[in-house]
Amino acid sequence: MNVDIPEGRNAIEYVWGEMVPGIGPAAADFSLAVYAHTTLGLREFEAARLRTAQINGCLFCLDWRTERDGLKVEEEFADAVAKWRTTDAFDERTRLAAEYAERYALDHHGLDEEFWGRMTAHYSQAEIVELTMSLGSWLAFGRLNRVLGLDAMCVLPGH
Repeated sequence: MNVDIPEGRNAIEYVWGEMVPGIGPAAADFSLAVYAHTTLGLREFEAARLRTAQINGCLFCLDWRTERDGLKVEEEFADAVAKWRTTDAFDERTRLAAEYAERYALDHHGLDEEFWGRMTAHYSQAEIVELTMSLGSWLAFGRLNRVLGLDAMCVLPGH
């Protein structure tokens, strides 16, 4: 842990809610909105989220699986995300979501006309904006949790 947490306090609640009260709750609301208001399909959503988690190394994010209407992606989905270039488990939208996540995190200056041509062939303008905002949330907050050591303090329900 790279920040001091008072004895007996929940690290996430303390850092995100109390340490910076003018920023933390707004950041948490944005993070939650990505899940509550998404219009993206579960597989493309999770491909982008998990690829970002793999790049960030956030332990909590790597362990998390988004549930929608009682459904989650299959157990081996994370392995397929890591192999997004060659897996046969993805349709083109899911593959593009993983690719976009990787390029957004590691080479956003390299997002060229060829890439955008493929994106606009499979995603609407609104979906691209939504996915981009989601990527921004996951990249920023996953890294925040990892850098501060909060990711090891998060506990998934049922763990």
